[in-house]
Amino acid sequence: MKNKNVFLNLILLICFGLFISCGERRNDVTDKKETKTDSTKSNSKVVTKEEQSALTPDKVLTLLKTGNENYVKGQLTEQNILKQINEAAKGQYPKAVILSCIDSRVPVEKVFDQSIGDIFVARVAGNIVNPDILGSMEYGCEEAGAKLIVVLGHSECGAVKAAIDDVKLGNITELLSKLRPAINSLNSEKGDKTSKNKDFVQKVCDENVKLTIEKIRQGSPLLKEMESKGKIKIVGAVYSLQDGKVTFFEEKK
Repeated sequence: MKNKNVFLNLILLICFGLFISCGERRNDVTDKKETKTDSTKSNSKVVTKEEQSALTPDKVLTLLKTGNENYVKGQLTEQNILKQINEAAKGQYPKAVILSCIDSRVPVEKVFDQSIGDIFVARVAGNIVNPDILGSMEYGCEEAGAKLIVVLGHSECGAVKAAIDDVKLGNITELLSKLRPAINSLNSEKGDKTSKNKDFVQKVCDENVKLTIEKIRQGSPLLKEMESKGKIKIVGAVYSLQDGKVTFFEEKK
């Protein structure tokens, strides 16, 4: 009986030792994880009124270009979303207004490595402009202080293809009619003028962006005046679905 008790005590001691060892090992792993988390730097700031005031249209354009370079390299800035939500609730001072197509493959904030409170984004199929979009841009620039407007088209745009093929379907018909001027401006182009011709589709996309910029200036005397005074800049750009790169028209040859 005495030997049996000794054996049981020995088993208990071994089990207790294993329990302590596992606990220490678990704490060690937890400490390492916490250390790693603590050492990871993430952006928790949002744009302040003072920072926005110090920006120029060209500076904002440079920031967006740099952000797109980060996106293409897969090196997006790590964002502390929860802190940014709390900070942004106090007010918003975005740097730019982006007019983009609704295409789900063009995640606008990520494309420019921006986060909460950084940019206004207006999205509509074919990145067209109408009074509601113009009013939103006027608010973004005149009232909220944005310094740059970017009309962002993208390669292989479904709306552009549908307009080229003259699709008729519900309210889509009226929307696509706003893309007709870009198509008509290329009447002198030779070759296949259907959605199967990728080069023609891209030319229409580019032309649509340029005409949209003209419509912004024509439809909003307010924005046109702000641009003429150097308060804002209005530029066009195209996003490539193939590699994620944004090419601004000033860079196109």
